Amino acid sequence: MSTVQTNTVSNELLATMNPAKKSAQSTADAAQDRFMTLLVTQMKNQDPLNPLDNAQVTSQLAQLSTVTGIDKLNATLTTLMGSYQSAESLQAANMIGHSVLAPGSQTTLAGGSALMGIDLSRAADSVKLTVYDSSGKAVHTVDLGKQQAGVQPLQWDGKTDGGAAAADGKYTFKVTATSNGESVDVTALTLGQVGSVSTGSGGVKLNVTNVGTVSMADVRQIL
Repeated sequence: MSTVQTNTVSNELLATMNPAKKSAQSTADAAQDRFMTLLVTQMKNQDPLNPLDNAQVTSQLAQLSTVTGIDKLNATLTTLMGSYQSAESLQAANMIGHSVLAPGSQTTLAGGSALMGIDLSRAADSVKLTVYDSSGKAVHTVDLGKQQAGVQPLQWDGKTDGGAAAADGKYTFKVTATSNGESVDVTALTLGQVGSVSTGSGGVKLNVTNVGTVSMADVRQIL
C-alpha cells in the first residue's frame, strides 16, 4: 500500500508568501496619525518648567483639522462629480434623434426650406442675414429687422435675391446685428440632429450632424 509524504511548511514561510493585507489609509489620516504621535511624544518629554504653549498647540490642531477637512471635501466632490456625469449621460442619451441648434454657420437647403438660428446677446433693431453658396457667392440677403435678445430660429425659403429657386444642398450663412448704430454680439446657429453620445475625460459630448461634436452647454435650443 502506497503512502503519501507530507512536508510541514513553517509559519514564517507562509507569512512571507501570504503577507497580511494592510488597510487603506488616506493621506490625511496618515498625516493625522503622525501628528498625534509627535504631539504625544513632545508632551511626554516637555520641560515641566517650560511647558508647551497652548496657543501653538491649538494652532497646530486647527491646521490638522483643515487638512482633514480638505481631504474629506475632495472625496465628496469626486463622488458628486461622478453622480453628475452619470445624470448628464442619461440626459444626453434622451436627446438622440432630436434636432438642436448649436453654434455653427452651415445650413442645408432641401425641398425649398433651410432652417438655422441666431443667438443675440441683447435686443437689436437691425439684424441682417446673408446666405452663401459653396463657392462663397452671396445668393440671399435679408434684413430681419428688430429681434429680441436670445435664441431665434430662422427659415430660408430657398429663394435667391433674383427670385430664382436655389439648388438643394449645403450653404453657409453670416449674421450681423446692430442697435442704435452699435454692433451687437450675435452667434450663428446651425440646425442638426443628435446621432449619438460620447463620454470620456472631456465629459459628455453630443455628435450632431452638420455641426460635429458639441458639449451639452453648446446646445442653445432643442426642437
